[in-house]
Amino acid sequence: MDTAKIDAIVARWDADPNYVIEMLQDVQDAFRYLPEEALRYLSDQVKVPLRQLYHLGTFFKAFSLTPKGEYEVQVCMGTACHVRGASRVLDAFERELEVPPGGTTDDLKYTLEDVRCLGCCSLAPVVQVNEELTSAVNPGDVPRMLEKLEGKEVAR
Repeated sequence: MDTAKIDAIVARWDADPNYVIEMLQDVQDAFRYLPEEALRYLSDQVKVPLRQLYHLGTFFKAFSLTPKGEYEVQVCMGTACHVRGASRVLDAFERELEVPPGGTTDDLKYTLEDVRCLGCCSLAPVVQVNEELTSAVNPGDVPRMLEKLEGKEVAR
């Protein structure tokens, strides 16, 4: 584990335990999840009990104790998206990536998630990959979306 990354995060927040959530966010950004070794090291550096870090890491949905993929694919399953076929879009991602919702590909490239609402119902169905939102997605769009992420954009 790269403790230099964690040292930089702790220094950024002046090792102030009042900013432990912010430090956890930075650790999550650095490693794409909260590794056990990182939590133990952070606990020692900031003098916050490890159990408190685990409590925060499991309480907030933004945190993950398991590795996430380079690309986090979120398929909105809110009411508007569901009515407009989001479940078929989710099925298409499951087939293409060969992982169920909540799963991560073996190469740690993709994590597939079904989410309750992305807050843009008029654009339904929507898929968010990391910070990029795509609207009016249909199952046939899924292979092209993944090809684009792989840098193999194909004219169709």
